[in-house]
Amino acid sequence: RIDTAILCYLPFLLSKIDAKTQQGWKSFEDRKHFTIIGNFMHAPNVDAVLLLKKTIWKYIRKTLPKAQLHIYGAYPTQQILELHNSKEGFLIKGYTTNPEEVVQNIRVVLAPLQFGAGIKGKLTEAMICGAPSVTTSIGAEGMHNVLPWNGSITDDFNEFADKAIALYTDQPVWEQAQQNGLQIINSLYDKTMLGPPFIEKIKQLQQRLIQHRTANFLGSLLQHQTLQSTKYMSKWIETKNSIQ
Repeated sequence: RIDTAILCYLPFLLSKIDAKTQQGWKSFEDRKHFTIIGNFMHAPNVDAVLLLKKTIWKYIRKTLPKAQLHIYGAYPTQQILELHNSKEGFLIKGYTTNPEEVVQNIRVVLAPLQFGAGIKGKLTEAMICGAPSVTTSIGAEGMHNVLPWNGSITDDFNEFADKAIALYTDQPVWEQAQQNGLQIINSLYDKTMLGPPFIEKIKQLQQRLIQHRTANFLGSLLQHQTLQSTKYMSKWIETKNSIQ
C-alpha cells in the first residue's frame, strides 16, 4: 500500500547489445565449461555453491565427464576453498579482476539461488557476454518481465541439472537462449530508454519538493522517528556520562 507517488522503478542501466557486440561473441564450439561468479560475503552465493557441490554438479559431471565448473568470487572462506576438487572438475578459482572475460569463454552460467532479492549481476552479465544460464525462480525474479529467459528457470534441482546438460550439449537450444538474453537486455535495461525519464522525474520533484514531502506521510513519519531516536540516544549518553 505504498503510494506510487514515492516509487520510481530503475533497474540496471546497461548499454544495448548491438550487432558489433554480437559478432564479437564466441561461438558455441569455442566455449566450454560452466561457471558461477559471486562474492562469498553474500550468503546466497555461498549457499548456491554448496548446493552445486552436494547435489547438482555430481549429476552434471556424470553425464559430462570432461566438463568443469569454474567458481569465481572474492573473499572465499576456508569452507569454500576446501570444496576444490580437480578430479571432480569442481574448481575454486577465487577472485577475478575481469569477470566478463571469464563469462565470454564459458558455455553455461549456473545460479541455483535459493534466497535473495533484486536484479542479479551475475545473470545480466551472462546475457551481456552471450552466455545462457540456468537459475531458479528466485534468481530470475523481477529480471525478465514476460520475456523468455536466456536458458532455463527451475526450482527442482534434478531438473536443474538436466536443463544445464541440455543447454551445454544442444547448440540450437543454446543459440536461442543466447538471443533471449539479448532481447531481455535490449528491452528492459537499455540506459538510453530508462535514463531520460528518471532525470525528468528528479526535475519534477525538485520543482515541487515541498508539496511532495507534505503529501508523503510515510516519509514524514520515518523522518520524525529518526529524529526522535537521535534525541533519546543523546539523552541516554548524557545520563550515562552523569553517572560516571
